[in-house]
Amino acid sequence: MTLAKHKDQRVAVLIDVQNMYHSAKNIYHSKVNFANILETAISDRKLIRAFAYVVKTKTGEEKPFFDALTNLGIETRVRELQEFYGGMKKADWDVGISIDAVKTAPGVDAIVLVSGDGDFIQLVEYLKNQGKRAEVMAFGKSTSSRLKEIADEFIDLGATPQKYLLKK
Repeated sequence: MTLAKHKDQRVAVLIDVQNMYHSAKNIYHSKVNFANILETAISDRKLIRAFAYVVKTKTGEEKPFFDALTNLGIETRVRELQEFYGGMKKADWDVGISIDAVKTAPGVDAIVLVSGDGDFIQLVEYLKNQGKRAEVMAFGKSTSSRLKEIADEFIDLGATPQKYLLKK
């Protein structure tokens, strides 16, 4: 049985910033409007926690962006960008996002995952098995089709990109 959305629901929002950033950049050549994403994710329900998973570079140029997220009431989880011999870079938040979702789930009715990454299919299945409403928000063009299918609700940010992208 799928829980419906209602105003008394307690909700947690988990934002995979890298996934959103790269989707918006590659598909729309634009940046993401996280304020509008958060507003849609909450949908007049009770926000318990909102996390944004971000990556810090050596230059620190992203600090104003991190501050902007904090000003929206979003807690930032920061990971250092790892650079490997040969130039490969990695900053994967999948496990961290999954752990936070599992730890947060007992205190909420719904979890909104803002990511199109198919690596989260098992997480969404787990949350639903725990009786939680599992919603996914992402740009449809870059979202795993299976993730769209199994979510209690999939909100395609690409359906109204002008709402979820910043004006250039």
